[in-house]
Amino acid sequence: MAARSAPSCHLRLEWVYGYRGHQCRNNLYYTAAKEIVYFVAGVGVVYSPREHRQKFYRGHSDDIISLALHPERVLVATGQVGKEPYICVWDSYTVQTISILKDVHTHGIACLAFDLDGQRLVSVGLDSKNAVCVWDWKRGKMLSMAPGHTDRIFDISWDLYQPNKLVSCGVKHIKFWSLCGNALTPKRGVFGKTGDLQTILCLACARDELTYSGALNGDIYVWKGINLIRTIQGAHTAGIFSMNACEEGFATGGRDGCIRLWDLTFKPITVIDLRETDQGYKGLSVRSVCWRGDHILVGTQDSEIFEIVVHERNKPFLIMQGHCEGELWALAIHPTKPLAVTGSDDRSVRIWSLVDHALIARCNMEEPIRCAAVNVDGIHLALGMKDGSFTVLRVRDMTEVVHIKDRKEAIHELKYSPDGTYLAVGCNDSSVDIYGVAQRYKKFGECVGSLSFITHLDWSSDSRYLQTNDGNGKRLFYRMPGGKEVTNKDEIKGVHWASWTCVSGLEVNGIWPKYSDINDINSVDGNYIGQVLVTADDYGIIKLFRYPCLRKGAKFKKYIGHSAHVTNVRWSHDYQWVISIGGADHSVFQWKFITERKLKDTLHIAPQESLADSNSDESDSDLSDVPELDSEIEQETQLTYRRQVYKEDLPQLKEQCKEKQKSGISKRREWAPGNSIRLHFVHGYRGYDCRSNLFYTQIGEIVYHVAAVGVIYNRQQNTQRFYLGHDDDILCLALHPLKDYVATGQVGRDPSIHIWDTETIKPLSILKGYHQYGVCAVDFSADGKRLASVGIDDGHTIVLWDWKKGEKLSIARGSKDKIFVVKMNPYVPDKLITAGIKHMKFWRRAGGGLIGRKGYIGTLGKNDTMMCAVYGWTEEMAFSGTSTGDVCIWRDVFLVKTVKAHDGPVFSMHALEKGFVTGGKDGVVALWDDSFERCLKTYAIKRAALAPGSKGLLLEDNPSIRAISLGHGHILVGTKNGEILEVDKSGPVTLLVQGHMEGEVWGLATHPYLPICATVSDDKTLRIWDLSPSHCMLAVRKLKKGGRCCCFSPDGKALAVGLNDGSFLMANADTLEDLVSFHHRKDIISDIRFSPGSGKYLAVASHDSFIDIYNVMSSKRVGICKGATSYITHIDWDIRGKLLQVNTGAKEQLFFEAPRGKKQTIPSVEVEKIGWASWTSVLGLCCEGIWPVIGEVTDVTASCLTSDKMILATGDDLGFVKLFRYPAKGKFGKFKRYVAHSTHVTNVRWTYDDSMLVTLGGADMSLMVWTNEMEGYREKRPCDSEESDIDSEEDGGYDSDVTRENEISYTIRALSTNIRPMFGIKPHLQQKEPSVDERQGVVRPPVSRAPPQPEKLQTNNVGKKKRPIEDLVLELVFGYRGRDCRNNVHYLNDGDDIIYHAASVGILHNVATGTQSFYQEHNDDILCLTVNQHPRFINIVATGQVGDSADMSATAPSIHIWDAMNKQTLSILRCYHSKGVCSVSFSATGKLLLSVGLDPEHTITIWRWQEGAKIASRAGHNQRIFVAEFRPDSDSQFVSVGVKHVKFWTLAGRALLSKKGLLSTLEDARMQTMLAVAFE
Repeated sequence: MAARSAPSCHLRLEWVYGYRGHQCRNNLYYTAAKEIVYFVAGVGVVYSPREHRQKFYRGHSDDIISLALHPERVLVATGQVGKEPYICVWDSYTVQTISILKDVHTHGIACLAFDLDGQRLVSVGLDSKNAVCVWDWKRGKMLSMAPGHTDRIFDISWDLYQPNKLVSCGVKHIKFWSLCGNALTPKRGVFGKTGDLQTILCLACARDELTYSGALNGDIYVWKGINLIRTIQGAHTAGIFSMNACEEGFATGGRDGCIRLWDLTFKPITVIDLRETDQGYKGLSVRSVCWRGDHILVGTQDSEIFEIVVHERNKPFLIMQGHCEGELWALAIHPTKPLAVTGSDDRSVRIWSLVDHALIARCNMEEPIRCAAVNVDGIHLALGMKDGSFTVLRVRDMTEVVHIKDRKEAIHELKYSPDGTYLAVGCNDSSVDIYGVAQRYKKFGECVGSLSFITHLDWSSDSRYLQTNDGNGKRLFYRMPGGKEVTNKDEIKGVHWASWTCVSGLEVNGIWPKYSDINDINSVDGNYIGQVLVTADDYGIIKLFRYPCLRKGAKFKKYIGHSAHVTNVRWSHDYQWVISIGGADHSVFQWKFITERKLKDTLHIAPQESLADSNSDESDSDLSDVPELDSEIEQETQLTYRRQVYKEDLPQLKEQCKEKQKSGISKRREWAPGNSIRLHFVHGYRGYDCRSNLFYTQIGEIVYHVAAVGVIYNRQQNTQRFYLGHDDDILCLALHPLKDYVATGQVGRDPSIHIWDTETIKPLSILKGYHQYGVCAVDFSADGKRLASVGIDDGHTIVLWDWKKGEKLSIARGSKDKIFVVKMNPYVPDKLITAGIKHMKFWRRAGGGLIGRKGYIGTLGKNDTMMCAVYGWTEEMAFSGTSTGDVCIWRDVFLVKTVKAHDGPVFSMHALEKGFVTGGKDGVVALWDDSFERCLKTYAIKRAALAPGSKGLLLEDNPSIRAISLGHGHILVGTKNGEILEVDKSGPVTLLVQGHMEGEVWGLATHPYLPICATVSDDKTLRIWDLSPSHCMLAVRKLKKGGRCCCFSPDGKALAVGLNDGSFLMANADTLEDLVSFHHRKDIISDIRFSPGSGKYLAVASHDSFIDIYNVMSSKRVGICKGATSYITHIDWDIRGKLLQVNTGAKEQLFFEAPRGKKQTIPSVEVEKIGWASWTSVLGLCCEGIWPVIGEVTDVTASCLTSDKMILATGDDLGFVKLFRYPAKGKFGKFKRYVAHSTHVTNVRWTYDDSMLVTLGGADMSLMVWTNEMEGYREKRPCDSEESDIDSEEDGGYDSDVTRENEISYTIRALSTNIRPMFGIKPHLQQKEPSVDERQGVVRPPVSRAPPQPEKLQTNNVGKKKRPIEDLVLELVFGYRGRDCRNNVHYLNDGDDIIYHAASVGILHNVATGTQSFYQEHNDDILCLTVNQHPRFINIVATGQVGDSADMSATAPSIHIWDAMNKQTLSILRCYHSKGVCSVSFSATGKLLLSVGLDPEHTITIWRWQEGAKIASRAGHNQRIFVAEFRPDSDSQFVSVGVKHVKFWTLAGRALLSKKGLLSTLEDARMQTMLAVAFE
């Protein structure tokens, strides 16, 4: 049963035979160290010819197909294929990853090139658009992207003599690119008459705008600018695949097998024809050349690498060879010598020396070879062919012995018997033939039991039995040599097999995953001596298992390198090596086998860094041998935080529901109420599923989170301040090193992380876009500039952010199991650790990716679940707390030792200057010295230790500790029960804040004349809270069962509580002791109410649809209300205590007479007239308006009316608390809405004097107290929104011009055929549009001149420049675009010039001379124009144009930033605004540019225009936005105005936050359509 752990031995890649020459080119170079770099399969190879040694780069997960060398010739970039392909930049000396570039391309990366100084990298994808992408590779950041071409691109290169210029070529095209801003703009090369339009395969750039390119017909095309100026014909006789530029000139290589060298002006120097040399052969085709000094490297189509020394050019030196194109399936091992034999579909059989790492013999056959075997004496080699024949050769001279063809289908497997007398040949037609070796291979027998093709054969050691596997996965046995099938299993039991290469059978059960019946393991080979088994599968993975391996889903070690299916794998004769061969990559890998003994000597074989985890000990049965998870952790791992409806979905849901509801909306709806509420205090702390989320701020306040609220608690004043920027559960919190900023991460479909200031409680940055479902861990770096976060998506993605800019720096998949913590290294900002379920990983940043290495446990411990982690006093040291109570001490990635710290899991640890503090499930806080040698002191959290100043009561001794923090002479502790405690160093404990424990909270009652309330929860407690300034829990009582409702009697002396088992009790409201209890129902008691006045009756409603009425004095049941069809949700008494109003789950509103319970029917008109003692009902005409548009999706769970009957407060399933005017008649009333609870609000109650509103959150277990602010009193302060779900249509009408403009749809000139109607006003009548100055109140002398006479001007010009006639020059534009644009005429140079636009031209009109000059780079209508006002950017203009879809191509909408005086383009921003850009504005410093799109969402985007970087983007409004402008003094605040809205925006990091303009305080103000904006 040893198969439950992975084997302790290891494989190390020692040599790879082969080179990828097919379908790739330009992939072979000399590095600076004179080593040779190339790739094969999924491995980058660095080969040193001097030492005959290979180094391997294994950071890729699939076939590498492109390679580029950095200009300094040390770094290499390689690109791979795959669904989500990535680019790795790595060091050819250390073979470590420097940077990973990902998340942009799909399908694969076809070409790569570094620019001259090596800062930028360009890549071309294999997607349908062949996307071209430019990277800042060190930062892993994409700078620009554009569709490359409709057909394949074969080569791309930076122009090394002109900055920001590139050239690409491919199928029937060549393109010349310029990079400006974030825009890559192509111009197609013009072939003209000089040469035929044809496919260009390779290129090189030279001085003076010259480009040389190699064409498919063997000519070289020479380009100047974008024009073809000459061709060098017949440079090669067939396609030129590779062109390499060096100091001396150029080298080209072609399909004709020739290498040509040219000087710098492309005059021929020499030609080398490889076909004519010693090693040459017919059909040799060159795919790659590299010329350095007197050495030339050549890579061929058939996987050879030649090195040519120029003065001995007819003696090329063959330094690497491999199989050519075609699948490679045949592999055999020599029985006595270190030789391996391979045979492939390229019809060659090759013999390799495993000691010399070289090919020693090669022989070409007539047919493709599918399998091979060597006889035990090593003399005969048998080859099985694809056509059904087999051939036997002599090994020493490769001469044929026999050739036999008995079958028509491919021979898939053949093996010699251990005594050397027979050869068994397995064919695809499901039979095995047995031949006698000594009898010149005469056929002796035939085995015909299989129904499918034969896949594997093995002989027994005595050569008497043969076992076979077939394509159906059946295992059969035959007697030899006759071939009779053995059906009696007992006969086989004792047989010992000479080899084990079968994939089915008891001994190899474990190689199959637990629950799969797939046939994807191609080959197996057992090593009896070492008790290991090696397997090869369709996914390119080699695995090591223990042998025998009996139970399914055994553990293994896995090794990657092959890209696609591995077809065969074998041990060498002395078990020193494993040889594996790849089918499609036709490469041969030789792995060194390192036994357990050797492993101990070489501890340095730490897990090799690679993206796919090479040393995986995982398998399906991973959990089988791990100790039981702690119950708390178990519970936590089962939380998914998935929501039915996310808040992000609301706008769409509203739109959908609006369509349905259009008819029912009444025209006149009530205003939202004048009162508002403000969050005052929250009882609760999130400890049950979060850790280390509690800290002291700079000034000694305490910051933590509960529900969707970030709380800052001041313990001196016992007050709280709140960060309310989140809209769903906060799951994690981290403190900035300076202790003034906090990062919090929340649940959401696209969850956000907010970084906010604890002083001002304003958001500084909001990060989103890379996680799913939620963010469960965050951590700041030591310098405070970076932030790491972990998501709760399936891959537990880790993201590293530059949070101030809001930029993602790097991203990686963390683990398939839950991650609990992320910690950034305080000494090295590029390193971090993550810890979680059976997971401890050490990461380092590499460009846009992160590279993780698993913690190496060795023999010290077992793979445990880590709950917390911190770094120690050096960058190497790390400490983690496990679920079993140990602290693990790590150095680098190795576990050094473990220390027992707690009983049960260690949930939290904190590093101090000298030492550590830990807290665990055992409720103990422990202080340790700096190396975890001694425990200095422990504190137990006990009720006896509670100090007198505590704000509440401890529920139990030793509560599980979830968070620990130190500061201000105290230890701050957060518990699973929702308590926050402060432990003094001398021992006493002060309780500061507490809330309910895990379980939903539903029951809430406020006292009839005191500011206190009672709550009852599923956590089986009944609690009394003080709502006055002391804010503490006054009393608590444990119940036998959880409860869902409670109610004070009218005199406040008794408290009735309904429990979940159908019983209820009445308790003394002061002491909480039982007065009386009843148990009449089976189901939950859902509501309980005393009748008003003397409280004579008690109505008890239950989930089994009945309401019982009890006489309180006699304690007898006096009536039962029957007739409800569903469970009861709410009950209310009328003032006289004679009538009950009831709501049920089926949305019925029923009335019953008390005390007998007779059902009454009351017309809805009358219901209003009845005086109700309380109103907590959610149904009926009086509160029709409280149901939202999305009523089907979400429920209103609770309501409560103030005692003056003016305001109805409601709580709903989405966590909103809303205020309505009462009665809320008519559908979809207007309201004020507040977000603080995260999920459903279960109950809301006003206090006796309406001064406070108390609300309960179900799943967030928090009790929130809000103060009610009367209409006149309130200071200006934003509530979440004053809107209703449906904007009413009565708001101010439209001017006809505005309507027309709102409805214009812009067609793209490039695509439109209609001729536009032309109309307009003469220019001199038009310049009266107010300029910037006039709008800002600067008065200038009026300028009005008639336009100058054009004839005169023309004669002047013609006189000045004798131009050839054929070029038309734009002289003058009459017209200005005013009909649908605004703010687009500006003064420049103190009023000397006017700048405006018409059609696609920017026009600078000199007022004095009347001359015009033009900016003509736009290719479609300009819609907006703005001038930069900052003195640093004088006369800088931005113009935005119409365009088609936002695919970043040349016709996409774009913004050009240009200098008005010299018309130079400074930057082009291609935008994601489909249709066009309708407004642009510069910020106060002039560095940022704001743009608004014409797309349906009217997207607002902010750019750093000099770099072409998009900072932030967000949907602006669903109606047309006309203008958006930065405030004149700000880089972060701006205003947008448009159809019926004004919005005030703030830029926080990468996020845009908006607030709607409010008109509610002005009587009768209606939201108008806004057309312009100005700032005071």
